Amino acid sequence: MTRTHNIDKAPSEAPSNTSVAASGRDASAPDGGTDERVAAEQTFLDGVYARLDRLRRNTQRRLASELREDGEDNPQLLSERESYERMYSEDLAKFDAAEHNLYFGRLDMDGGEVRRIGRIGILDDDEDDSTLLLDWRAPLSRPFYLATPAATEDVHRRRHVRTRSRRVRAVNDEMLDGTGADPTASGGDVVNESALIAALDAARTGEMTDIVETIQREQDVIIRSAHRGVTVVQGAPGTGKTAVALHRAAYLLYTHRDILSRSGVLIIGPNDTFLRYIGQVLPSLGETGVLLSTIGDLYPGVHGNRPEPRETAVVKGDLRMVDVLKRAVRERQTLPSTPITLTFDGYPLEIDRKVITHARGRARSSRRPHNRARPVFLDAAFDALAQQHAERIGSSLLDGSQLLSRTDIADIRDELAADESIRAALEEFWPHLTPASFLLDLYASRDHIDRAGGTILDRDEKSLLFADEFPTDTSQFTPADAPLLDEVAEIIGYDEPDESERERDEWRQRLSEAQDALDILTGSAPQDLEDELDPEILMAYDLIDAEQLASRQTQRERLTTAERAQTDRTWTFGHVIVDEAQELSPMAWRMLMRRTPNRWMTIIGDTAQTSDLAGTRDWGEVLSPYVAQRWRHHELTVNYRTPREIMDVATGVLAEIDPDRTPPTSLRSSGRSPVSVRVDADDVVDEALRRAHATESDGLTAVIVPDELYTRFAVAVGDPDDDRAVHLTTVSDAKGLEFDETVVVEPTAIVAQSPRGLSDLYVALTRATQQLSVVYSEDLPAAMAQHLES
Repeated sequence: MTRTHNIDKAPSEAPSNTSVAASGRDASAPDGGTDERVAAEQTFLDGVYARLDRLRRNTQRRLASELREDGEDNPQLLSERESYERMYSEDLAKFDAAEHNLYFGRLDMDGGEVRRIGRIGILDDDEDDSTLLLDWRAPLSRPFYLATPAATEDVHRRRHVRTRSRRVRAVNDEMLDGTGADPTASGGDVVNESALIAALDAARTGEMTDIVETIQREQDVIIRSAHRGVTVVQGAPGTGKTAVALHRAAYLLYTHRDILSRSGVLIIGPNDTFLRYIGQVLPSLGETGVLLSTIGDLYPGVHGNRPEPRETAVVKGDLRMVDVLKRAVRERQTLPSTPITLTFDGYPLEIDRKVITHARGRARSSRRPHNRARPVFLDAAFDALAQQHAERIGSSLLDGSQLLSRTDIADIRDELAADESIRAALEEFWPHLTPASFLLDLYASRDHIDRAGGTILDRDEKSLLFADEFPTDTSQFTPADAPLLDEVAEIIGYDEPDESERERDEWRQRLSEAQDALDILTGSAPQDLEDELDPEILMAYDLIDAEQLASRQTQRERLTTAERAQTDRTWTFGHVIVDEAQELSPMAWRMLMRRTPNRWMTIIGDTAQTSDLAGTRDWGEVLSPYVAQRWRHHELTVNYRTPREIMDVATGVLAEIDPDRTPPTSLRSSGRSPVSVRVDADDVVDEALRRAHATESDGLTAVIVPDELYTRFAVAVGDPDDDRAVHLTTVSDAKGLEFDETVVVEPTAIVAQSPRGLSDLYVALTRATQQLSVVYSEDLPAAMAQHLES
């Protein structure tokens, strides 16, 4: 539950971990400046942008040429044309993305080589195709992120170049060989500390930004990891887990483009707000072919966002639901309570328990999923009914002899199969199922739930599954329903219509509409007027038929890999990244593992922040059923986002969650101590909003409230377009986000709203980059009270 004022998206997660900085000498020239380094870099930058502009114009011209080509009647030419269109479109997107901070780094190597580093790689158009810019992901760029005075990587000088709107704004040099070093410098643990601190202190904009200029050593190790299995990145709030994950996606797309351009990369986030927040990072790095989704949206055609009680989500997320769903499907394979008598060819035909039991046994023994076993069931039933009919005909003869041959019985069977009333009667006992309708029917019936749950679920758990006001369509599904829908699809063998079938259906629809249009034209003129028309005058329907008209309305849809994957439940991705992974239920993991049979994954999370009751506190417990012990673990230890003053408060809560957990080391101090204000319960809303509106920050301010107070605050907040408005959110929707200032309301109520309420509080306290305020009426949890100023 989130209410946003004056922003459409919520803020950014800061950079991550360590590399080493030597002493720095900064030369700023806001107006172009006279510093010779700034002037030299400006000359180079002008040349790079001139080359970028030429590349963009050439690509636009080639794309326009391809769009003019007509290859409709030649499949090979059409395929080549689409490939070129896709390539040129991707190149244009890459060039446009590189417009911002195209060039940011330079390495002067010991041997005199100069390497310039940017967001994308650019070759000059000279005879040698010399390199103007190295892509930040290229191996030769790596010393920019790794070189230290202790391990220089043959780097003499590292230069950081800050640009804006094609102008060089500042230059900062690090002399890694000690030349010109400040003797008082500590040597630090951070590459380009001044640029990093500037980025962290800057006001939030509502969108996460990339960190290609300030990637640190710990981050770089993870981003460039060659491990082709599961990589787990554990890190406390503010350690840059999300930034690492997104830059790893960009790096893998660069180094494995031949594989991932076909199979795609899937990024799973905790909610829509979070996905909007990170949505511009990969495009800013020139990568647009990545599918971003929540678990609730991963099942095609379903947007699972309806809230439900936490306890219900726990039951739905439990692996026992696999057996419950299997039993529920078998319950739909029914037997007749009394025989059903129909008439066939003038004779009575009886569909009784014996016929259906035999057919059901044959279908179940086929070991096929429900829908795919259905033809087996029907075949066996028609065979039994054909034999029954043949025997009835024979017994009606005077001498009781059987005159029908096997061929005759086969013919009878075919006639039975073609009889719609008989087929419909049989299908009642083995119906065709779809995941959505099946799950809706299950939730709507206490009897169905009780039989399916059996002894697997207890009485209370069965009651949680039953919906008093049960959903009636797919818009009513919750995030926990998506994995169940996916599981049902596996159990019943349900597949969406394939592309060719969809195209045939769409063609039939267009043809029908075209014919309707021509019929209207044909009948639009009165008959007597039509009779008087000059026969030499041609009408529209004289010139074109329905098929030609429908063809002219056809628009070929050229989908990206991500767009194709989004509509295909059976799509398997080349790489999957899961953020806030600690929140996923066992059933969600089961669904996700189907999407990545190669088990090439990057898992980002912090088990101390687990809020979901179905979530995890142990990565091994989650992964062992799928990859045993074949996974790697990385720990991020430096907190870039959260100032020391705020982290001191959060650390007390962390100690209550896990006394053995080592808190991260905050890189910076804001100089502003957290404050707390106690008021009467009736004044909590007014005081929290007053503090939010009184912020000194030019960035984003959030009010984080317990679930039970959200509606009350939303009413008080008023018009989202009000200039004084703030970002109102619950803890669950604030996950992964950051704000300049936060007002946390009623911490005790946040703790009380869930058995994992301390984790919720830990999340709430660590969203701010500058200032934390706490407004409360109930006594504060002891774990945080001693660290707050009133």
